[in-house]
Amino acid sequence: MHYRKWGRDLPWRRTADPYRIIVAEMMLQQTQVDRVVPKYNAFLERFPEADALALSPLKNVLAAWQGLGYNRRAIALQKTAQRIVDDFGGTVPADVDTLTTFPGIGRATASAVCAYAFDMPVVYVETNIRRVFIHVFFPGREGVPDAEILPLVERTLYQESPREWYNALMDYGSVLKQRTENPNRRSAAYAVQSRFAGSDRQIRGAILRSLLEQGSLDAATLAASLGEDADRVARIVAALEREGFLAVQEGRIVPAGDGPSR
Repeated sequence: MHYRKWGRDLPWRRTADPYRIIVAEMMLQQTQVDRVVPKYNAFLERFPEADALALSPLKNVLAAWQGLGYNRRAIALQKTAQRIVDDFGGTVPADVDTLTTFPGIGRATASAVCAYAFDMPVVYVETNIRRVFIHVFFPGREGVPDAEILPLVERTLYQESPREWYNALMDYGSVLKQRTENPNRRSAAYAVQSRFAGSDRQIRGAILRSLLEQGSLDAATLAASLGEDADRVARIVAALEREGFLAVQEGRIVPAGDGPSR
């Protein structure tokens, strides 16, 4: 089998530990593999088990997450670890429907966890899988819906080792992205990603980095350090406070509290 000889050596492929698979899958949401690998290894050195992550101060989790973007995933991952510890005795449930009730875990991520951690023959579609099936089964077709892809995934699934099959599909999808015009542009689910430079998302990340580095800042100093309009920064700070990333105390902006986010 080509994959067995040439498949990518990725750290999450060397384990079937469900917690570590969850960490990988949540990091891989909207982030490229090359960026995830070093962050995944460093994150697990700091939080090797679910209980370590569950009990950590949120600011430490956010600090370990820096560089991956979409920081909501860090909060969701910690809340998922807390559910694993509090509701399941530290054991990740091997059930797609149950996993979809965890913070930040949709059906595709839950299915991936079951496939890679438990080698379950689940059927799902994500970016690389979608790319492969559109390329192979829908040449020249525009607006291909996932509803037409899923039955094909089910019919072709290698039942003896779903984990290996999906890993091989991921590698094939990665190669297709490099060698062909991206088939995912012909998906009904395709959407052009919004510009990052100058976006609120970029400023959100810069605010969190500043707070994690400096501990606390007043609003005027923060806006000046970012070179941004004070009203815009205040609006984004208010949103980050509502989402639990930071707090405003006596006129100063500080990272989320020193205790775990429970």
